[in-house]
Amino acid sequence: MRSRALLCSPIALAAAWATHASAQAQGPAQATLDEIVVTAQRRTENLQDVPISATALGPDQLRAKAVSRLSDLQTATPSLSITEAGITQSINIRGIGLASNSPNVTAGVATYVDGLFQPPIVQSNSFYDLASVEVLRGPQGTLVGSNSTGGAIFINSQSPVLADHGGYVEAGLSNHEGRTLEGAVNLPVADDLAVRVAGFYRKRDSYAHDLGPFDNDAGKLDEMGARLGVLWRPGAFQALLKAQYNDRDGGGYDYRPVPGTEFAAFRVGGIRTLSFDTETDRKERSVSTALELRYELPSGVVVRSLSGYQFKRIHNLNDLDASQAPLAANGDQSEDYYAREKQYSQELNLISPTSGPFDWILGAYYQRNLIDVRIFDYQGGFPTAIEPTNKRITTGLFAQGNLELSPAVELQVGGRISGYKASGNGGVVIGRGIPGFPPEGLAVADLSGSHDDHRATGKAAISWKAAPGHLLYAFVARGYKPGGFNSQESEFGPETVWSYEAGWKGTFLDNRLRAQVTAFYNKYDDFQFNVVEPSTGFSGVENVAAVTIKGIEAQVQGRFGGFGFDANAAYVDSNLSGLTFVNTRILPAGTLGPQCPTGAPSNPPICFDYGPFLEATRGGPNLYAPKWTYSLGIDYTFDLGGSTSLTPRINYGYVGPQFNYIAYSPVSDRMKGRGLLSAMATLRYDDWKVEAYGTNLSNEKYVAGQLGNNEFYGPPREYGIRVGRVF
Repeated sequence: MRSRALLCSPIALAAAWATHASAQAQGPAQATLDEIVVTAQRRTENLQDVPISATALGPDQLRAKAVSRLSDLQTATPSLSITEAGITQSINIRGIGLASNSPNVTAGVATYVDGLFQPPIVQSNSFYDLASVEVLRGPQGTLVGSNSTGGAIFINSQSPVLADHGGYVEAGLSNHEGRTLEGAVNLPVADDLAVRVAGFYRKRDSYAHDLGPFDNDAGKLDEMGARLGVLWRPGAFQALLKAQYNDRDGGGYDYRPVPGTEFAAFRVGGIRTLSFDTETDRKERSVSTALELRYELPSGVVVRSLSGYQFKRIHNLNDLDASQAPLAANGDQSEDYYAREKQYSQELNLISPTSGPFDWILGAYYQRNLIDVRIFDYQGGFPTAIEPTNKRITTGLFAQGNLELSPAVELQVGGRISGYKASGNGGVVIGRGIPGFPPEGLAVADLSGSHDDHRATGKAAISWKAAPGHLLYAFVARGYKPGGFNSQESEFGPETVWSYEAGWKGTFLDNRLRAQVTAFYNKYDDFQFNVVEPSTGFSGVENVAAVTIKGIEAQVQGRFGGFGFDANAAYVDSNLSGLTFVNTRILPAGTLGPQCPTGAPSNPPICFDYGPFLEATRGGPNLYAPKWTYSLGIDYTFDLGGSTSLTPRINYGYVGPQFNYIAYSPVSDRMKGRGLLSAMATLRYDDWKVEAYGTNLSNEKYVAGQLGNNEFYGPPREYGIRVGRVF
C-alpha cells in the first residue's frame, strides 16, 4: 500500500504540479489523468491512496475552474461554503466553520498559506503563482489540531527550483476597467541555491454606483502583492524562506440594507445602486514570513522546523445603515473600524521514512496572537468607542502512526493534545466629548477577561486496498475549536465534533477515469454564536446549541485524449437545535444600554427593555450549510498542428440556499442558491498563451454574505482577455 514519499517537500510538490502542467499543455497527447498529490499530512502523497476526503487543485486546474481567490473555491469543491462577512469571511465545510465575526472567536476551518495558519482577517487576497490548493473536509484533529472542526484549506505557493532558469509573465484586460499584471522568475544562483520572485497587480472599478454626496467607490479593487522565495539545499540539509507582502484598497463595503430590517425602506434602485450618506473606505495590508528547515538523518528520519511571522491590518470607514435615512430616523450612522493582528508560530516535526511496515510523525506546535481592535461608532451624533485587545497562545503535541496489517490493509492512529489561553483588556465607552458625560466618556461595559482550555483530539482509520486502484476506508475523528471570553464574568466553552466517515476511491480504464465517494455523520456540541447579552446590551459569544450533520459527497475526473471532464456533488443534512435569543434583525439601531430594571421604561443609552425582542426557535439547518453543492467542468483540446493547440472549457457551479442567522426568517436570514456559469478558451503557441474568459456568464444576481443588517452581492458578469508567455 505504500505510496507516500518521505518528504512533504514544497520542491517535490512544485515539480509534481509542473509535470501536470506540462502534460496539460501537450493537448491530445495526454491520454490519461495525472497523479493528484497532497502534502497536508507532512508528506507528498497520492490522494487516491490516502484515507481522507479532499480536493486538490493545481495551478492549471485553478485557472480552468475560474478560481482566483479563496471564495471561488466553493464552486469547485463539494460541501464548501464561503460567504462575505465584511471584516472576515465565513468559511464552512459541511456546515461547520465560522458563524461569528467576534475577535474572541477562532475559526472552525483552518486556512494555511505555505504552512502558516491564517488569522481570519485579510483573507480575500487574490491568488498568484500557486503550486496547489488542498481542501480537506471533516475534522483534522491530529496534524492540524484546534480550529479545524470543519476541515482545513492549504494554499501552497510555487517554490524556487535548483538549476532551472525560467518564469512567466501575463497581462490582462477586462470589463469594469479591469487590468491585471502578473509574473514570476526563477533564478539559480549556485548549484545549491535558487531564488524565485513573483508579483501581481490587479485593478478594477466598483460593480456598484453610490448616489450619495460622497460618491464613494465602495467595492472597487486596487491590489498588489509580491513574494520572495529562497531555497538553499547543501546535501541533506534544506532551508526554504518565503516572504510576501499584500496591499489591498477596496474603497469600502458595497452593501445594502437586508430586506425586512430597520433601514430596508431606504434602499434605492437595484443591487448595484448604493446610497450612502457618510464617507467609506477599506484598506488591508499583510506581511508574512515562513522559514522551513529540514535535515535528513542517516537513518532516513527527517527533522523539520517551520517558523512563521504574520502581520495583518485592516482600516475601514463604514456607513452602518448603508442608506441616506433622514436625520430623524437614525442620524449619522458611521463607523471607523481598525484592527491589527500579529502572529508568531513555530512547529517542529520528526518524520520517519516509509520504507518499512510502520511509519510515523511526531510534532509540537506553538502559536502566539496579539490582536488590537478600535471601533468608533457615531450613531445619531452619539459616539461609542469599543477598544478591546486580545492575546492568545495555542499549543499542541501530536503523533500519528501508520501500520501495515497486511500488504492490502493499513491502520492509521493519531492523537493530539491542544492547549489554548486567551486574555484581553478594554471596554465600551459612550458619550466621549459630549456635554454631561465625563471627558473620556462613560464606561458602560468591561471587555477584559481570560479563558483557558485544552482538549484531546485525534483519529483512528482503517483502509483496505480491495483491488488495484481501489481503496476502501473508514475512520472516526474528533475535532475541537477553543472557547473564549466576553468579559470578566462571561466565558464561553469550546466547540467539539465527533465525525464518522466511510469512503471509496477508484481508478478505472488505465487511469483515464477516477472517482471518490464519501459518507459522513457529525455530532457537533456547544455551537458558538454572537448574541446580544441583555445584561450589558452588547454582543457576546455563547454556546447556544448542538448540531447533527450527515451527508454524502462524490467526485469524478476523466481524461480521454483531448477530452477531459470533472464533476462533484454533495448533499448535507444538518439540524441545529432550538434556542431563545435577542433578535438583532428587529432591534433598533444605536447604543441601547443594559436591560432596564423591572418596571422601568426604556431610556437608551442608559437602559433598554429587550423583552419584546426575545425570540424562541425550534431549530433548523445549521448556518452557512447549503443542502446541495455541485459543479461540472468540460474541456477539449484541439491539436492545430505544430506546437499550436486550442482548448475551450466550460464550468458550472451551484451552491444551494443557506441561512445566515438563527431567526430563520425567509426574508432576512435566507441566502438564495445560485448557479454560476464560466467559460474559457486557451490558445497556445510555443511558449505563448492567449486566454479569453468569462465568469458569471448568465449575470446571476445573488447575495454573497451579510455583515450585521447589511448584505453583500456576488460579482456580476465579467469577461476579458489575458496574454502570457512562459520562459
